[in-house]
Amino acid sequence: MKLQTKLFIGGEFVDAADGATFPTYNPFDGSVIAQVAEAKAADVDKAVAAAKKAFPAWRDMPAMARGRLLLKLADAIEANAEELAQLESLDTGHPLRDSRGLDVPRTAVTFRYFGGMADKHQGSVVPVEAGFLNYVLREPLGVVGQVVPWNFPLMFTSWKMGPALAAGNTIVLKPAEITPLSSLRIAELMAEVGIPAGVVNILPGHGSIAGQHLAEHPDVAKIAFTGSTAVGRKIVQASASNLKRVQLELGGKGANIVFSDANLKAAINGSAFAIFHNQGQACIAGSRLMLHKNIADEFLEGFVKLAKSIKLGNPLDPKTEMGPLTSKLHQQRVLNYCQIAQQEGGKILTGGKAPDAPELAKGFFVEPTIVMAQPQDRICQEEVFGPFVSVNTFESDEEAIAIANSTEYGLGGGLWTTNLQRAHRVAGSMKAGMVWINCYKRVNPGSPFGGVGSSGYGREMGFEAMHDYTDAKSVWVNVDAQIPPHYPR
Repeated sequence: MKLQTKLFIGGEFVDAADGATFPTYNPFDGSVIAQVAEAKAADVDKAVAAAKKAFPAWRDMPAMARGRLLLKLADAIEANAEELAQLESLDTGHPLRDSRGLDVPRTAVTFRYFGGMADKHQGSVVPVEAGFLNYVLREPLGVVGQVVPWNFPLMFTSWKMGPALAAGNTIVLKPAEITPLSSLRIAELMAEVGIPAGVVNILPGHGSIAGQHLAEHPDVAKIAFTGSTAVGRKIVQASASNLKRVQLELGGKGANIVFSDANLKAAINGSAFAIFHNQGQACIAGSRLMLHKNIADEFLEGFVKLAKSIKLGNPLDPKTEMGPLTSKLHQQRVLNYCQIAQQEGGKILTGGKAPDAPELAKGFFVEPTIVMAQPQDRICQEEVFGPFVSVNTFESDEEAIAIANSTEYGLGGGLWTTNLQRAHRVAGSMKAGMVWINCYKRVNPGSPFGGVGSSGYGREMGFEAMHDYTDAKSVWVNVDAQIPPHYPR
């Protein structure tokens, strides 16, 4: 597999201005996969200039033509699906079966959705007083900066780029420094399908340097960031330089509530997917499991058994169900939370450590971990971002809702019940941008994705995302030949 490791600026792959590089590591064995060009402020300036130059022609291109290019890109992604899946698993530690079955298909379908959306994002006509026509245009913002995280780099590249490009913006995108390879491969495919030079620019680099400069840049009209809440606050501060628009998809501490009338088999399987898929490295993970006391023992018996059965291994092995965490630093962070849980009196039901198997010793693994805890404990309030779920019990619907809403976050949450009235009532009461009923972590490019509170603001996906990448321009036309009577003659 030939890897692209250079910056993508103005339609060309180039070295960093100062020649700097950084390593990207294989999380399965800690080996260096490649040395990747490292973007810094000078490279950001060059990329923003390229995007600014390309903007007028891209904005003025017929929307159908922009959409057609995105549709061609979706086709190219599907044609190269196996290569992209292998690359994503190599760089991130995602099990190959997930990269094949979820990440790559979701990436293609997102570009295809917004390719179809490009010529359907319409303005509107406002009913106003007689003699006047008032219509509203949706106009692209210009150059937008986008920063994608390391947990789903391929998929988030499409989530960020799709609506921005369909709406007529040009892009400077910074992938996470620990997982840059799939975004660079997408850049190659974009060039191959004919997306014009400068419309998309991709700059691997560190957030504190390249990301900071992108957020501060006066020629960037919007910054869209997915990552931690702490960094999101810094993005907001940096954006004040030119009052650029900001979109933030930040941390989460998803409540996953299982009521006494739930289908327990479905809830156990769904709750395992909610927290252990992608090693728990998901902002929407169901990391707080809340069980009605009447079914807690029965549920935990099955849930712990399932967690212990999950097969850890090489992410490139199709039989692997859980791979390593994406970096050594993050593995240490998750293991530290296992120690915090014990210090606070939590009871670890399974996991809580790196696996003992010699064949996994070099990888950044953490066993699936289940901890009984109290809602006020740190592990129930702070985002762990790993295969780590806290468990507590409740007695009433009101208590469940109160616990669910007891953190600063409000991204995703779920509940399991066969009572229709309860399902809608609790979903409406949960402080979250997304709620799943009798399922978890369902996403679709037509459905808005985002949170409230410390989980950020703005939305990915759907018409909401297109709106977030455009400005509304209100145009008034006097269609009456006479001068309005309230003006002096």
